[in-house]
Amino acid sequence: MAQRVVVTLSDDIDGGEAAETVIFGIDGKSYEIDLNEDNAERLRDIFAPYKEAARRQSRSGRAYRRTAVAPDPAAVRAWARSRGMEVPPRGRIPKAVYEAFNAAG
Repeated sequence: MAQRVVVTLSDDIDGGEAAETVIFGIDGKSYEIDLNEDNAERLRDIFAPYKEAARRQSRSGRAYRRTAVAPDPAAVRAWARSRGMEVPPRGRIPKAVYEAFNAAG
């Protein structure tokens, strides 16, 4: 015997037929709401300025790190050598060299 299951979503705001389930979070809690296309668009419009100003969060729950752009390694090597510092010709440059380079800035 075959069975057919039909799921119909109702808009949680106006009670009409919903087109999608929207998932969002605030204050450390996640929520989902079934909305029609117009209500979903309105919700996204309301959140847009906050989303643009916010930091993304990783799956672990921690915010992604914002990292500064590192200086060009070739420039750091040349600078260090010109000051008599030992740096490997390739590979990782010691942290102390980067710190001295940034301090000289």
